[in-house]
Amino acid sequence: MTPFFVVVFAVAMKSVFVTLGTTSFYELVVCVSSRATLQNLRRLGYRKLVLQIGKGRVVPDSFASTTFSLIVYKYKNSLKEDIKRADLIISHAGAGSCLEALEEGKPLVVVVNEKLMDNHQLELARQLHKEGYLFYCSCSTLLELLSSVDLSSLRLFPPGKPEMFSEVLDKVVGFEK
Repeated sequence: MTPFFVVVFAVAMKSVFVTLGTTSFYELVVCVSSRATLQNLRRLGYRKLVLQIGKGRVVPDSFASTTFSLIVYKYKNSLKEDIKRADLIISHAGAGSCLEALEEGKPLVVVVNEKLMDNHQLELARQLHKEGYLFYCSCSTLLELLSSVDLSSLRLFPPGKPEMFSEVLDKVVGFEK
């Protein structure tokens, strides 16, 4: 009798991680979950969507007819594992969220909340884009951006140098070497 082997190939699903941090940015949830955005993400090869919605809420029934694997949660102690697993990160423009994604070397699209007053997030997004580390847009331009950019053109963010902080602190408090 000839042995029979079954070979199973694990197909990795390309994953998008969307994070709102601790904020409520419902417009981003609506934008990312729109039929047009989901179709575009699918066309780009993504099949899994992880939404960290903070104080936000999910758009009801927005994923009913899609073929995405969907995970939604409000908060976790750490987003590190979701960031590591993601092939693309779409984030609000909070400094912590941006830096966490960039430090992992992940392609990052930052969506600026245009409703914020004194929008320091826009300044951060513009500067990091200017330096080639991320792409940024608003909710109204996310679909267009995803359709037109080459994520592989982004530069890798340089690793942090925590020793520089301690050197500066030593100088400030008078412990210069």
